[in-house]
Amino acid sequence: MEHNKTATIGNKGKGVRSDCQVFLEILDSGGINIELVSKVNALYGKSIRRGIEEILVFFDIKNAKVVIEDSGALPFVMAARMEAAVKTLKKTDKEFLLPFFKQNNYQTEQDKNRISRLYLPGNTPSLMINAGIHHPDGIILDLEDAVAPDKKFEASFLVRNALRNLDFYGTERMVRINQVPRGLEDLDFIVPHNVNLILIPKCESAEQIHLVNSRIAEIKAKQKNTGNIWLMPIIESALGVLKAYEIAMAAENVVALAIGLEDYTADLGIRRTAEATESFFARSMVVNACKAAGKQAIDSVFSDVADMEGLKQNVLRSKALGFDGMGCIHPRQIRVLHDNFAPDDAEIAKAKKIVNAFIEAKEKGLGVVSLGTKMIDAPVVKRAQKTIDLAISTGKISKNWREEDNEKI
Repeated sequence: MEHNKTATIGNKGKGVRSDCQVFLEILDSGGINIELVSKVNALYGKSIRRGIEEILVFFDIKNAKVVIEDSGALPFVMAARMEAAVKTLKKTDKEFLLPFFKQNNYQTEQDKNRISRLYLPGNTPSLMINAGIHHPDGIILDLEDAVAPDKKFEASFLVRNALRNLDFYGTERMVRINQVPRGLEDLDFIVPHNVNLILIPKCESAEQIHLVNSRIAEIKAKQKNTGNIWLMPIIESALGVLKAYEIAMAAENVVALAIGLEDYTADLGIRRTAEATESFFARSMVVNACKAAGKQAIDSVFSDVADMEGLKQNVLRSKALGFDGMGCIHPRQIRVLHDNFAPDDAEIAKAKKIVNAFIEAKEKGLGVVSLGTKMIDAPVVKRAQKTIDLAISTGKISKNWREEDNEKI
């Protein structure tokens, strides 16, 4: 063992909450010395020290100096910081895992609503802890752009522990990995811990999907894991746009394509505008690729979190193009997305008439469906039923809407 090896992991300072910074020095003698700086030292100091000692014993460290500057870190956060510090200094395959939360042991459906997906930086626990109470369709723990390059290693442990020990309140548990091939290393931290969906950034070929799925299969085989893991490639370049259909069709577990307009416009060397005319072609290509492949189309985030009216208009334009949802970067955006991607009253009324006409024709044994003087073909009925299903899932109408409408007559 080398003498006086040190590592510093985590965050401290003004504005840091629900986190801690760990300084670890592995020594040759002297036993374990733990210095704790925390506002809750009087109440929880003994418990925190016991937890740190347990981690050191687990990794066979008998002599060390540990300094913890605590800003209200939960146990899973402190454990992640400690393990990252240990593994910065010591090569080991052992993992220190706290018990898995039973409430996180759920799967998600391939065609579930993904109207809203809330991005959260993968190395900032304060933004993760209560995210589920806002009820987005998905929570994305981001290991890519939201994490500084020198923080990516420690963020991997935090995201892993969050998947195990953070209450997501039933929302779809998503992780955006780093760009392939670097992102393949991230899979070891998330696949064994019941991630529901993985976002693959800057995707430009089906081969990247195959590489991700191959690595997922290897990890699942070792873990004897049979759960579904869905993929959402993100299209962020001119090449990605041109290959969107190929990417959408690359594998059965690709459930959606998302478009990332900041990187796309940078790739073209142009400025992103509120009118979005510069991205009309790319967004249309992604939507058409998704519809042709039977996948969901997810639009880019709207970055001005203070402009709710601007967001609403952006959602309405997105919906008109055929997108099924959008990313968001602040909880206050979630309701605007749900309200405006959901069918409006006129859309629901029209869909009800079409579905009623179809059901009545079927009950009468008629081979042709008509509404007034117009014939209704199968794609129109299918689109109407999708509108009804979305209205039900977003709370606009009851699942017993036909019975309730008949009672009003």
